[in-house]
Order: sequence, then C-alpha cells, then structure tokens
Amino acid sequence: MSDAKTLARRIRVARGFEPGDLLLTGGRVANVFTGSVETADVVVADGWIAGVGPYEWEATERINLQGRVIIPGLIDAHMHVESTLLLPGRLAAVVVPRGTGTIIADPHEIANVMGPAGVDLLIKASRDLGLDIFYMAPSCVPAMSWEHAGAVIDADGVEGLLGTPGVLGLAEMMNFPGVLAGDPDVLAKVAAAARHHAIVDGHAPGLAGRDLVAYAAAGIRSDHESTDPAEAAARGALGMLVQVREGSIARNLDAMLPRMVEDSLGEWCLCTDDVHPDELLEHGHLDGLLRRVVAAGVDPVRAVRHATLVPARHYGLNDRGAVVPGRRADLVVVEDLVDFRAAVVVKNGRVAARDGTYAWPDTPDEIPVSNTVHLGPLDEASFALALSGDTATVIGIVPDQIITRREQRTVAVNGGHWAFDPGIDVALVASIERHRATGSIGLGLVSGFGFSTHGAIGSSVAHDSHNIVVAGTNAGDMLACARALADSGGGFVVASGGAITALLPLPVAGLLSTEPAEEVRRQLRAARGAAGELGCVPATPFGTLSFLPLSVIPELRITDQGLFDVTRQEFATVSEP
Repeated sequence: MSDAKTLARRIRVARGFEPGDLLLTGGRVANVFTGSVETADVVVADGWIAGVGPYEWEATERINLQGRVIIPGLIDAHMHVESTLLLPGRLAAVVVPRGTGTIIADPHEIANVMGPAGVDLLIKASRDLGLDIFYMAPSCVPAMSWEHAGAVIDADGVEGLLGTPGVLGLAEMMNFPGVLAGDPDVLAKVAAAARHHAIVDGHAPGLAGRDLVAYAAAGIRSDHESTDPAEAAARGALGMLVQVREGSIARNLDAMLPRMVEDSLGEWCLCTDDVHPDELLEHGHLDGLLRRVVAAGVDPVRAVRHATLVPARHYGLNDRGAVVPGRRADLVVVEDLVDFRAAVVVKNGRVAARDGTYAWPDTPDEIPVSNTVHLGPLDEASFALALSGDTATVIGIVPDQIITRREQRTVAVNGGHWAFDPGIDVALVASIERHRATGSIGLGLVSGFGFSTHGAIGSSVAHDSHNIVVAGTNAGDMLACARALADSGGGFVVASGGAITALLPLPVAGLLSTEPAEEVRRQLRAARGAAGELGCVPATPFGTLSFLPLSVIPELRITDQGLFDVTRQEFATVSEP
C-alpha cells in the first residue's frame, strides 16, 4: 500500500524532479505485455518502480547492467515449503539468488500435524525475508477419512485462516469426490472462499468429462495434477490455470512442452509442488525450468510472462509480475534470456542477491521445536503380514509420478506370512499412526523399490496425514526405523542389520530441518546412498516412500488403517481369504 505522500514522491521521481533510491541503467527490459525486449532504464522509489524508459534519472544507488536484461521476480504458483525440508529463511537463501521473488505455498503438510498453529508458525517464519511467501488455507485437513491425521481444520477453521494477512485463498481441493458428491463440509469450505472473493486451487488427477466440468463449476480455478497434455488442455479449455509441475517426485514438464510451444495449453504457469533442497541447489528453481521451456522453443518473453504476470494475476497479486511503473520493485537482472542466470535480484527496491549470493540480512528462524512423533506399542510382531496364498495385491510404483498401479504379484510366503525374496521386487510397507500413540498400523506390499538385500527405509513425511511410513524386507529393520524416527522427532532413516545407517533429522513437526540447505543436502545424500546400498532404485526413494500413503491419488495407497483402493473408494485386502 502507498499513501499520498509516497505516491507524490514516486511521481516526482518519475518526472525527474528528484532522485530515486535505485537506478538500474544500461540494460534492457523484458516487457511481458508486448512480448518485446526494450532498451530502458528502471528507477525505483520507496520499493516501487517509479519509471521505465529511455529517460535520464538520478538515484542514490546506481547499477550499470552492461546490456543485461531485467525481468520480473519469478513466481512459483504452487509449492509445499515443507517438502523442501527447509525453514522459510533457509529456503529464501537458496531460491532468491536464482530469481524467485514470490512463492504461493500450501501449508497442509504442517497443518495435518499441528493444525492452524502450524500454519501460523510458517507465516511468522516467513516475515522479513528477501522473498514473499503467501499461503493458502488448507482445504483437506485431514485429506480423507481413511487415515488418522494430527489435526482437523473444518469450514470455520478455513474461514478464520482466510481472514489472516498473507493468506490468499483456499488451497488445492484434493477431495474432488467430496466436491462431486456435494459433501456439505467440503462445499462449506469452497463457499467460505467465495465469500472472501478468494481463489480456490484444484487437485483432481485423472478427472475428465462431465465430472471435470462439475469440478470447475464449483469455482475451482487451477490444477497442477495433469500428467498428459490432453488432460491439461481440457482444464485450460474450462478456464482453469494449468500449473505445469516439475518437482522432485512428479515430473510433468517434458510432457507439456509441445503444447506450450504451440500455445495450445490454455493459460499456464510453472510450479514445483514438492521439490527437495539438493535439486534446488544443483539445478535451480524456476530459473532452471525456464531454461528448459525456452530451449524447447517457447519464446523467451512469453515464457517469462507465464512465470510472472500470469500467476500474479491469478492470485490477485496485481502489485507485481511486470517491469512497469507503479508495480513493486521485484526485479531480476539476468545475463540473458537463455540461461536466466541472475546477476542481481532486487526485492521491494533492495538488492536481495548478487551473483548467486543471498544479500538479505540473515535473520535465523525462531522456531519452537517439540517432538510430535508419538508411537503406540510396537514390536517385530507388528510387522507380520499374514497371507492366504502366494498371490497378493501390491502397490505398484510408477517412476517419476505420484500415481500408483494396482498389481497382482506372486510373492514368497513362509509360515503363512509374507517373506522377502531378493528375486521378487516386492517389499513390505507399513503406515504407523504417530500423532496420538493409538498403535494403529496398516500393512501392505509394494513393488518398485528394488531391495536386493535386507534393510528398511522410513519417513515421517507421509502425505498427507504424516504418519510414519516404513518399507523394507524384515521386521527388525522396519522396527529400528520407526523407533529412530520417534526418538529424533521425525526425518528420513535407513536401517540394516538392526542398526541405523543414515538419518536426516526433521525435528519441526517431523517435516522440516533447522539446518542450512547445504547441510540438509549432505544428510539427504547420505540417506539416499544408504538406501541405494540396499538396492533401492528410485532416484528419490524417500520422496517415493512419502507419497505411498496419499489416499487421494489413484490407485492403491497404504494408510494406518490398511490398504486403500482410491479408485474404488474402499479398503482392499492384500490376500484373498
């Protein structure tokens, strides 16, 4: 917001009657309205762009860009901060030097553990950064009734969050069956967003035809779950924003690129959804995605428009998204519109990063840490899966996607119970309730991990209720993983021979580390390496594991209440009696 005095100064600076605070001179501006790249200077006053053009301005600080290009600060349209494993301040230090100025975050991960208090924790930790993190009110806490979560946010809770500064709308409505069935509790949350004139984000993998029309009719305006171009284009044709996702687990960009090149996807933008810190450090954030989009043949300025102005408009952030007068001075000076390497990043008129180094005052996150992992009684017998024969229903992992397949597999049986056979790619998977120590545990089988020797991996990141999820070959190692996570307050863990061989602690709600990104990357690499020694083949074994309980994504899932068939909306038996 700007008062009359601030506006008057901005006008005087624009007219050249007094100096501004910052002048970017000798560069070019990517105009996301015209699609052109124009030689122009940019003058900033009080954190806002006062002038753009080939005019003479003065300012307290001048930066000569030497022909570089100014683009708006990049906007990630859908991210779960918790999936980066980093606290907001640690995350800012990674993504701001890469040109990210704004993130739209859905905090339903921490909300499923801590409720509204978890959302408030992240909002407070996101203040005074060189990055704006806006939050959406979680729509699905819990996501479904098929598992036990740590909290409940009903329609009244959503209403309260929608009135919180920094909360823009209703987060991904994953319970699309509830929307289509007219569930009163689900629709009450959508109606609350409508009363606040707030945006509603979607999440409806595989939804098509008349059901998709009905979903859009409910006022849901986006979706990031499309895995093929036709599915995405159908959403775009209904006026939904197609959020093209490229994260660490689900990778959909390559499939969408041909449609993006020919401009037949409808309105689209970029998002990461769930991305791990090592990928951010090594491959970049939205800058890395822009490199691939432009390399595929999308016009560079059009690509920038879809990573800035399009999501800004969608979320009502009309103070940003373009390098024009009267917008917030969220600017990125890039070497060129091919690599998008950021030389200077400006946030609210202040230099936030230079040459890849975060320049914002480093204010450590003040986060209260208490152990939220509370397990009921467990012993090795808890991991004994009885089978009636050697044919079983198995969760089939789909590489680079979060969907799974329902498979029928021949498995090894010993004494009436599942047994590990290194020649058969089937492992035991368990979801263990961890919020109230109920002792509830669901057991199933999963293919695709590729265990070749005895061991287990475990995680307290288990979408979306975030119970403990463990996969492995034997009860002893799975029990060791569960106990280690209880002792550490959560994290990623690997066990072999009854001993812990790697642990990445995530003590904040069992989801977030308190360490800098580089240390988290080191611990993550060690954990992945230890999982690899067991034969695990997924590139991100803990990410793959963490999505196995997500009971809103087809086809099969494991919850603390048992094996669940999402397509049929019913619990399944591993082995027919």
